[in-house]
Amino acid sequence: MADTAPVTAAVAAEDPRAAGAFPPAPGGRSLTVGVEEEFLILDGETGRPVPRAEAVLHAARPGPALPGDTQLKRELLACQVEVASGVCTGLDALAHQLSAGRRRLADAARQTGLRTVASGTPVLAGPYGALSEGPRYEDISGIYAGVVADYEACGCHVHVGVPDRATAVEVVNHLRPWLPTLLALSANSPFDDGRDTGYASWRMVLQSRFPGSGVPPHLPSPAAYDAQLQRLVDCGTLADVRQSFWLARPSPCFPTVEFRAADTAATVDEAVLQAALSRALVGTALAAIGEGREAAPVDGQVAAAAVWAASRHGLRGPGVHPRLEREVPALTLVQELVAHVSPALEESGDLELVRGLLAAVAELGTGTERQRAAAASAPHEGPRAVVGHLVRETLRTPSSQRAAADAAPASAPSGAAGTRPGSARRAS
Repeated sequence: MADTAPVTAAVAAEDPRAAGAFPPAPGGRSLTVGVEEEFLILDGETGRPVPRAEAVLHAARPGPALPGDTQLKRELLACQVEVASGVCTGLDALAHQLSAGRRRLADAARQTGLRTVASGTPVLAGPYGALSEGPRYEDISGIYAGVVADYEACGCHVHVGVPDRATAVEVVNHLRPWLPTLLALSANSPFDDGRDTGYASWRMVLQSRFPGSGVPPHLPSPAAYDAQLQRLVDCGTLADVRQSFWLARPSPCFPTVEFRAADTAATVDEAVLQAALSRALVGTALAAIGEGREAAPVDGQVAAAAVWAASRHGLRGPGVHPRLEREVPALTLVQELVAHVSPALEESGDLELVRGLLAAVAELGTGTERQRAAAASAPHEGPRAVVGHLVRETLRTPSSQRAAADAAPASAPSGAAGTRPGSARRAS
């Protein structure tokens, strides 16, 4: 969805992660990272979204805690649920937590005849969207009306720890040129009500209907950032200053920079790829800030064009170069992104992992390309074939766990490499 503040703010007082658990790791070698993934709840027979979030979360509560304080939560619409990882420094731990959360949700959904899938938009339409209960959701519905009611869109939000809010604002300025490329890499939402929209990320098209969406403006200080949000509240376009629709922002709940460009990742590997690149972008920005280098200027209209091109074409077509202000191949922008963050990836030890994950996307295609391939492979089933594909993709074993299983000695107990962790301590 466009804004996680309604849920995270509601639990901030009791969530230990809200008390500053996201600072950079000691020595600054590896910044902390966490991921929030949103999922759709589908009827097991029809493959259409259904407002059954509370039933799924209730079924997921029993059992031991999920690893790393991973939590399961409500979302804006009652057909959505969220997995929020704990604070991680290593990407293997992050993959383990996200995989455990996905498995727990899937198991809980199956108990009630439902399925959970990771797709930026539903393949098939469900009943008119029912909002989760609560005054915050009612306020949001009152402002945005039908734009919210059919916003069955899911994102992958990455949090990267920073020392303070002033640094977060400055870091976001440095991120502006790169956010459309993160979107293109993540594209996983080509369908709307059973039809192929022709877009790689229909989710971003839906999000663009909200006021102030897209690449954030360049803002020179926390005071300027706060003033900009307050202006939007005064104009009646935001519920309050905790809410915004920008693709990156200082988190209103945690001491982090929050990336919100990506469609929800079809697989854990693709969520980890977003986390690795996001963390490396923050590390690169921090290095630039430390050297006194200003953020590269990006025209607001060109930035909007870059977001549109990424949502329309994904990786297999033209993108818009935010600084050169012209069309270039989207894959060229990915290459520039990797070159830009390679020193940070080397420092964190993630460069080879990122290269491998990018090679997999290049070979297999983005989530959108794979959804389309699933539809083409079973033309008589059409959208239903895509739903089945998404159910399987959502639970695909991440590469780190596959590698661990391959490396395990033959005498290891069966299942030792992939034992499923237990339930969340709290689902809200």
